[in-house]
Amino acid sequence: MKIYYQGKEVGLSHNVKKVYDIFGDNIRISPKNVIACKCNNEIKSLDYELSEGDTVELIDVTDKDGMKVYIRGTLFIMSMAIEKLYPKAKLVINYQLSNSMFCEIQNQEIDDEFIENVKNEMQKIVDSDYPIEKRIMNKEEAEKFFTKQKDDRGILQIENKDKDEVSLYFCNDYYNYFYGVMPLSTSYINIFDVNKYKDGFIVRYPNRKDPTRLGEFKDNKKFAATLQEYVEINKLLEINTVKELNDAIREGRGKDIILTSEALQEKKIAELADKITKHKELKMVLIAGPSSSSKTTFAKRLGMQLSVNGLKPVTIGTDNYFVERKDTPRDEKGEYDFEAIEALDLKLFNDHLTKLINGETIQYPAFDFKAGTKQFFEDRTLHLADDEILIIEGIHSLNDRLTATIPHENKFKIYISDLTVLNIDYYNRISTTDTRLVRRIVRDYNYRGYSAENTIKMWESVNAGENKNIFPFQEEADAMFNSSLVYELAVLGKYAKPLLREIDQSKKEYSEAKRILSFLEYFNELDDTPIPNISLLREFIGGSVFDY
Repeated sequence: MKIYYQGKEVGLSHNVKKVYDIFGDNIRISPKNVIACKCNNEIKSLDYELSEGDTVELIDVTDKDGMKVYIRGTLFIMSMAIEKLYPKAKLVINYQLSNSMFCEIQNQEIDDEFIENVKNEMQKIVDSDYPIEKRIMNKEEAEKFFTKQKDDRGILQIENKDKDEVSLYFCNDYYNYFYGVMPLSTSYINIFDVNKYKDGFIVRYPNRKDPTRLGEFKDNKKFAATLQEYVEINKLLEINTVKELNDAIREGRGKDIILTSEALQEKKIAELADKITKHKELKMVLIAGPSSSSKTTFAKRLGMQLSVNGLKPVTIGTDNYFVERKDTPRDEKGEYDFEAIEALDLKLFNDHLTKLINGETIQYPAFDFKAGTKQFFEDRTLHLADDEILIIEGIHSLNDRLTATIPHENKFKIYISDLTVLNIDYYNRISTTDTRLVRRIVRDYNYRGYSAENTIKMWESVNAGENKNIFPFQEEADAMFNSSLVYELAVLGKYAKPLLREIDQSKKEYSEAKRILSFLEYFNELDDTPIPNISLLREFIGGSVFDY
């Protein structure tokens, strides 16, 4: 049998077919912790059985897919430890916080003894090197199994019309469902920690950049508070998981969920506008957030609410304040880095802002991107009246360097993101990044002429820019706004799934497309007719009253 590894043909004995058996030495001596593989552009476990002509790539923890496997394995071991020590505990894996996952126990107080017990039990499980085995059942077998166990871990798979089989992971006498590939055994999870945090605890793991030690935990209090606020909102809606959302849609409550979610969001925007209006010294609102957070629609909606309060919004964009092309910084590849804050003419921008808030008139530039230079026209002027307020949206809006000469009391910073807190079930969360990617896939196809393949191809670069220019400054915000809507993936799925299915398995982006497609298939589709034409979601699916 022949396979392909690192671009070379490898001949194998017919008796050896599993990835680990073939590449065991490479895996064991890897300093970067090989934890899974990619076979024909699809993420697989290291015990995957290869076939003639397969192309194999080993995945370590420095790879984003490898880190997902590591995190999944860590949470599996944590869940296993808690069930052994506290069999009646109702565990909820909530959301990710700075190289860690925040978890809660619904029916038990978390104290130092609990933390120490769980940590010690996890270490015992890791040291024992127990195999983690994936078992597959047909749906009839699975229904009998769940009935016998009187447990619903993984039961959502039965309702998934796109799945013919049900898979569960077993380790000794423990089982659970975790969405995605697992490590071969518990010993792969050799670096972790458990710490008490608020009313729950965090499970910590390494950072991709250095898998040999724990990633730094930064207590981003505003960010965590915003996430927790929406966890509580979902509890009020009685929709914490995809199953509960699906049940509501099946029962005909979809329209009510849409309208209630939209009303809650409108209330939040109005509260922000009221807060801004109360501060009479404010002259500008700065808005920043990662890709597909719906910044544009949010800025328009906020402007409407400010107008109701007697403030007229005036928008000024940073795109017209780029430095001359010859002065543009370059990245490590020697290419122009237009996302760097140094690519902006900060001196001119601050000079203009200062003049505007002092009541002066400015002649603001129009940047000619083809020529790489700013142009000024006599009729292109701007003056800020007493009842007007500047709205500035851009990736650097939370960075004080952008508005360094403007007094703090004159500006109000808002961080916006689609902070998903809906879980597949109580053990499997939906990544905020994944939800934004689904939004972008739909928007890029509808309005920018990009395929899902192109969007996925660009996504890692987009994330790198966010990690550099946006996320480090999120705690500098005066307010955070969560643009997530609890129902959105039930709507976005019907737009995104056909686009994802177009990606051929020969493409590198196939593995990511299949992963996203797999979790979208858990959602019952929801009719988008009741969604208001001012909804943030309309920015992606169409039908918005706003011009973009």
